[in-house]
Amino acid sequence: MDDCGTDANYMERALTQAKCAYRIGEVPVGALIIKENIVVSEAHNLTGSMKDPTAHAEVIAIRKASEMLGDWRLIGCTLYTTLEPCAMCAGALVLSRIERLVFGATDPKSGMVGSLENLVCDERLNHRLEVTSGILADESATLLRSYFKDRRS
Repeated sequence: MDDCGTDANYMERALTQAKCAYRIGEVPVGALIIKENIVVSEAHNLTGSMKDPTAHAEVIAIRKASEMLGDWRLIGCTLYTTLEPCAMCAGALVLSRIERLVFGATDPKSGMVGSLENLVCDERLNHRLEVTSGILADESATLLRSYFKDRRS
């Protein structure tokens, strides 16, 4: 665990994780969780490598943080991710009691934090998150576009 600063600094680290995913042929999404300015977990997509549809960067980061902190309730934590979370990941954020979400690029096809719906702020649920979006969005989107362009060629 270490301390590295602001939203942009943390998103840079999430982008580093996304680039790791890209290098191994995974969709380039990276995530990290911080608590009290300390990075407690980092992850990137591993759905293909693990042959596991739940192995999204956010879910892996939540699992690692829960193990590191010894609690499934990630109260006081912030999750940074390079892409707007899908329904599964948004649900995991709510269930884990993450307090804040920061994401880069929006996902108009499956994003559930404002694009299609806003699951993490739904008043019908027992927990809602503070959300900050658009941090290093261009860099995140560029990496994703590059990955899918490479896959098509």
